[in-house]
Amino acid sequence: MDEKDFELLSVLNETRNITKAAERLFMTQSALSKRIKAIEKDLEIEMLLRSRQGIHFTPKGEAVLSHCARAAKEMEDMRRVLDTMQDEVCGTLNTGISINFAQYRLPDILAEYHKQYPKVNLQITTGQSRHLYRQMLDGSLDIAVLRGEYPWDQVQFLLSQENICLIYNQEYEGVPLSDYMYISHRTDFAQSAMITRWLHEHGLNPKPKGFCVDSITTCVEMVKRGLGWALLPEIALEHFKGSIQPCFFENGEPFIRRTYIFCQRESMELPQVRAFMDALKNSRQ
Repeated sequence: MDEKDFELLSVLNETRNITKAAERLFMTQSALSKRIKAIEKDLEIEMLLRSRQGIHFTPKGEAVLSHCARAAKEMEDMRRVLDTMQDEVCGTLNTGISINFAQYRLPDILAEYHKQYPKVNLQITTGQSRHLYRQMLDGSLDIAVLRGEYPWDQVQFLLSQENICLIYNQEYEGVPLSDYMYISHRTDFAQSAMITRWLHEHGLNPKPKGFCVDSITTCVEMVKRGLGWALLPEIALEHFKGSIQPCFFENGEPFIRRTYIFCQRESMELPQVRAFMDALKNSRQ
């Protein structure tokens, strides 16, 4: 068996379906089936049971999966060690970037990083911060840019903080917010709780027929068209031409949103990770 077989078994475990696994591996079903039979013959076991619902691993097949996963991890660790021994920054950078930061800040940072370190293999995952946080916890990412507050006992730096702002189309200047629609957006639980607090402190009970969208970009566009008002972070408001008012709580505390760099402690030994962290920090200047 080799690394291709490790990947093959991992994909089979994820999909539990020969057809889907073959598509993921860019193989024909026939070629995949032949390779499975070759592995079973080599190990002298039956790894898989097939049914109409898909495939199932036998107990011996589960044992093979476990050992292959560890072997694949050992190979990856070996490559990382060898990468650190190079005279130039290279290797693989596994990073997760929150959707909003990825959209509004990441392209310029990546362009400069790739220009300086063209031999680094960039593996960029974008998504909701709460999902990327779970990937940091299970060790599948070296470094991540997350928005919001998450407990972390390894390497962490505050990258930026920004105001949450009340925005609306200028045609509504002077109109009470309670007289037209609130456009909300999906966010993490902690931020949602802060928004609820601000609304409550300002005596606002958004109408049940208001809008709720997944993207803050969509939210901005809806406000531009006069569909309602919203509470959004400054990162999304660079090109918004309407009214922008930083929000404060009843006690005078500003309503802010923080963005952090999270990094695995052991990953700090990797030059490509340190270089990317420096690029992120320099982007604040």
